[in-house]
Amino acid sequence: MKSKVYFTREITPEKVLELYQLLGKKLYGNIAIKVHSGETGNQNFLRPEFWKPMIDYVGGTVVECNTAYEGTRNTTEKHKKTMEEHGWNRYFDVDIMDEEAPDMVLPIENGKVIKENYVGSHLANYDSMLVLSHFKGHPMGGYGGAIKQLSIGVASSFGKAYIHGAGDPKEIWTSDHDSFLESMADAAESVVNYFKGNIVYINVMKNMSVDCDCCAEAEDPCMEDIGMMISLDPIAIDQACIDLVYAATDDPGQAHLLERIESRNGVHTIEAAAELGFGNREYELIEVE
Repeated sequence: MKSKVYFTREITPEKVLELYQLLGKKLYGNIAIKVHSGETGNQNFLRPEFWKPMIDYVGGTVVECNTAYEGTRNTTEKHKKTMEEHGWNRYFDVDIMDEEAPDMVLPIENGKVIKENYVGSHLANYDSMLVLSHFKGHPMGGYGGAIKQLSIGVASSFGKAYIHGAGDPKEIWTSDHDSFLESMADAAESVVNYFKGNIVYINVMKNMSVDCDCCAEAEDPCMEDIGMMISLDPIAIDQACIDLVYAATDDPGQAHLLERIESRNGVHTIEAAAELGFGNREYELIEVE
């Protein structure tokens, strides 16, 4: 059965909320709202004002985890300061989930590469999750979307190094590349299983640079904005984004973004995730005016 992906070409804060209401999935209990806080200096990340109507509607807590590399988000103290400077604290309760040790360890029974996932210990405080993703390129993964938010995004600082290193944190930047991509899929599956389907995914195809929001010095966007989508399936929503990039043949920036995705074998993350079975690459794209 194909997964449903609702899509709109209109990119506004109000339309995000309309998509959520159209999906009809009610998140319950303590809701973790996973965002990308944005590295200091990055010009492309989606600001808190963009997400405000959506977050206000569902309630919940904006969550992040520390990075595994030098920058302004690799310690809790610096990360909190960055989130405050970027305005997240102005509107929402914010939780750095790996602020307190030890990490929570999620099992990965059928993992291709890794058998456990180290996530922020505060994940235990939440009953459901809203994954708000900015779709764009990525220097290592080729692209960033819902699967990356579930895996690298929810992983603790140590967990990020563990995924990047395909099970060996010392190999964070030197592991076999496809094994790293498969480790992301493995880690994402563990988060999906933890929440037992109580997750909603929103991808926004805006400010699409070849670089991630984790880059302090990122290229400016190379493609025109395409739209937004929502789904209960993280694999389908990422596949739909990739397909829309391929479909944008009249966009002069398409080749640059596709070179980034293809040179990093970005689609392999989706392939590996689909083989694990926590989603579907086959989808029905339902366009919303």
